[in-house]
Amino acid sequence: MVGVSDGPGPGPAPAAGEVLVAQPVLSLALVSMMQEVHAHSGAVYLLRPDEPVLEMTVHAGMPRAFAAPWERVGLSAPIPVADAARERRLVWVGGEEQMARCYPRIAVVLPYPFALAALPVATERQVYGAVFVTWPGAHPPELSPGERDHLWAACERLALRLERAAQEHRPIVHETEVVATPLTGTSDTLGSVEAARMVSRLPYGLVSLDLHGRIGFVNTAAAELLGRPAGELLGTLLWVSVPWLNDPMYEDRYRGALLSQQVTSFVALRPPGEWLSFRMYPSTTGLSMRISRARAVAEIARGAPQADPSPARLVSISQVLSFAGALTEAVGVQDVVQLVWDEVAPAVGSQAMVILGSQGGRLHVLGHRGYPDAHVVDRFHGLPLTERTPGTHVLSSGVPAFFDSREELERLYPRRHQTPDGFAAWAYLPLIASGRPVGTCVLAYAEPHVFPADERAVLTSLGGLIAQALERARLYDAKHRLAHGLQQALLPNSLAPPPGIEAAARYLPATHGMDIGGDFYDLVPTLPLTAAVIGDVQGHNVTAAALMGQIRTGVRAYTTVGQAPHEVMSSTNRLLIDLGTELFASCLYLRLDPAGGKAVMARAGHPPPLLRRPDGRVRVLDLAGGPLLGIDAAAVYPTTEVSFAPGSVLVLYTDGLVEAPGIDIEDALAGLGTLLSEIGDQPLERLADEVVRQSAAARERMDDVAVLLLRAHQA
Repeated sequence: MVGVSDGPGPGPAPAAGEVLVAQPVLSLALVSMMQEVHAHSGAVYLLRPDEPVLEMTVHAGMPRAFAAPWERVGLSAPIPVADAARERRLVWVGGEEQMARCYPRIAVVLPYPFALAALPVATERQVYGAVFVTWPGAHPPELSPGERDHLWAACERLALRLERAAQEHRPIVHETEVVATPLTGTSDTLGSVEAARMVSRLPYGLVSLDLHGRIGFVNTAAAELLGRPAGELLGTLLWVSVPWLNDPMYEDRYRGALLSQQVTSFVALRPPGEWLSFRMYPSTTGLSMRISRARAVAEIARGAPQADPSPARLVSISQVLSFAGALTEAVGVQDVVQLVWDEVAPAVGSQAMVILGSQGGRLHVLGHRGYPDAHVVDRFHGLPLTERTPGTHVLSSGVPAFFDSREELERLYPRRHQTPDGFAAWAYLPLIASGRPVGTCVLAYAEPHVFPADERAVLTSLGGLIAQALERARLYDAKHRLAHGLQQALLPNSLAPPPGIEAAARYLPATHGMDIGGDFYDLVPTLPLTAAVIGDVQGHNVTAAALMGQIRTGVRAYTTVGQAPHEVMSSTNRLLIDLGTELFASCLYLRLDPAGGKAVMARAGHPPPLLRRPDGRVRVLDLAGGPLLGIDAAAVYPTTEVSFAPGSVLVLYTDGLVEAPGIDIEDALAGLGTLLSEIGDQPLERLADEVVRQSAAARERMDDVAVLLLRAHQA
């Protein structure tokens, strides 16, 4: 079979799930698949047997550097090949708008018109990896049935080959990338000598570039316009051989032309003051470029970027852009830790990571992943910043440290606290935000790893992005703890109902944003009767929470002095108006008489409670009521008396339990009533959990949710 190694013996059996296959089989399958659907690039990813990571094994049609940010991707990463492998489905992206909508991180790095399909490579028993193929932007916005069938059939055939290869223990052999063949015969690229003479006589420059951007032919006019002898240009990259074209923008135009297969042009300034026009005509085998003087557009192009004397590589820019998009999605510190693990670590080949922060002159472990023994990480926690360790030195100095091997680390840091952690190379990245160190990111590698200059630059840039995300996340977590700590302090720590009444309550803060709300509840036992209250102050901020505390305190005070329900509500209304706030509040107040089997209620614009009778029937109570608190000082709040016989359950709630976009309130109340009818005789704590769990609005958590359940027993 093609590509099978003829080495001696079958060798040891592969690890569980390991795929051993000769790479030429993958290349042939990929190229055949691309030809069947007329795609112009593609790649095969294989799932690693020892970690949830997809590795690009074969790439075809375009330079592999175009997909460099996604050489290694976590299985949970939000990119097409990961989605295809994880969900065992075909992922179709019909153009740049759909890419920006569905996969914005890829759109940031590759903002060009092209279509993409990703499919799993899997049998019924196992997922081996995934494949993607791309088409130029001229491809129709939908994948045709024929293309879909060809792709699925090709992936199924490849999966069966991988399955057989694993069963037969056939090893991987080296294979040259499909577009990575060395450049040969550059002197006669255009064919006959006469053709070359004809082109050399043209008054404008002509240059032929292969898929990697290397020059295969240059005529006399082009060499003169570029200012370099033709012999020094052949076989080189245009933006490397011509210093004033060494700008990422020009390399990006070449990349965009290849991906979109559309004619692309740009203008560039040849020092000291001559503008040249470059027009690229792409195909699946390379590009033809025409160069001419651009006198007519000189004024328009005056703002074009000037050449940067320091080289900038495409891979570095792509990786930084991709990860920047990912880190903007992090909210809390643990989100940052998880995103670095899911997105950054697989891409740079790291097998473990730790993020450290500093507090009180000591290191603190903010999060870690990949260490089989968590005790290894404990050596960082609480370490004084005065200790001479890589982590403390990097944090205090702001200079990254890279250790290619354990020997190098132990030579520079021989102290006994450098205990083995099972890894062989490390990158210590300072996390500096707004000029201030906020922590250190440690990336560990299972094997010795050389860090070339361009990789160090990428990792250092990533450290800055991680630092900004970490700083935002720590501020978010601090504000979140402060806000919800305040709210919890304003709510009762526990409910202590008198004999004859059982009570249970739940409070869920909204999950959207860091704001807190004004939902409140309370139970005020005043023998022989007991008062209960639930309410919702308008707004989701500290002002609303503080006002909620004042209202709850006022209700308790008016109840204690013996006011009737309608008087408590009127007094609280006047209190809110006297405070001079512009906020309003809804409220439901009731006085319970379990011995008499009744409850008297007063309502101020609050959702009506539900009553479950002892026989299991449930009804929404139609209560008389008045306006919201804080609107009209002269408002009156009539009362309603309802039966509250032993075994009855009252359900008081705020609107966050039943109101959310797309949810009909009547349907929500009907569903709540059905739930109470079916399980309302359960223990009250369990019932409270079910009421919250079964609420669609509570799951959305667009608003705070407060629930107070009351059950009457025989006194």
